[in-house]
Amino acid sequence: MAAAAAVTNSMRFVLGLLLASGAIYAQAVSWRIDPQHSSAQFSVKHMMISTVRGQFGGVKGNILYDPKNPTAATVEATIDCSTVNTGEPKRDADLKTAQFFDVKNYPVMTFKSTSVETAGAGKLKVTGSLTINAITRTVVLDLDGPTEPIIDTQHRQKIGVSAVTKISRKEFGILYNPIMETGGVTVSDEVSILLEIELIKN
Repeated sequence: MAAAAAVTNSMRFVLGLLLASGAIYAQAVSWRIDPQHSSAQFSVKHMMISTVRGQFGGVKGNILYDPKNPTAATVEATIDCSTVNTGEPKRDADLKTAQFFDVKNYPVMTFKSTSVETAGAGKLKVTGSLTINAITRTVVLDLDGPTEPIIDTQHRQKIGVSAVTKISRKEFGILYNPIMETGGVTVSDEVSILLEIELIKN
């Protein structure tokens, strides 16, 4: 009898753990990026004296997020490289060539998270693999948010996040680098990136 009771209690304990795990997992919510209200902005030094800014639209992807367990979050996203816009049509056309984003052969860049860490109240560090022109490098996004959910005019639940990082364009095979007569470079290697992302609950 004692042995049977022990087995029963063990089964109840295991079942309790499974139910608890299920409850925790059930709290994770799937969100999709709203491409109409999201952008990937960038800035880079030009001739070492000014800053050129631009952005990509066509941001798509999904995030799995549980506010009670943020480090278990996952992120997968793509950016349409053909949407690059710096406000100068000729420069934008150049950026789509093989010297830069090679849109013909690599129309999208991708990001997939590998780990998430808390970094203070309302802040996360998201480490992941960024692929541009078929070259993949590890990057770390410093993220603010997600915000508290709101309901939009179409009765959809939404949250927002902002993130920043810096990358070396040369590490992704973007090697364009004319030298000026004074010895400086036309375009700096370091590129600052700002992401403004709006998400819709699936």
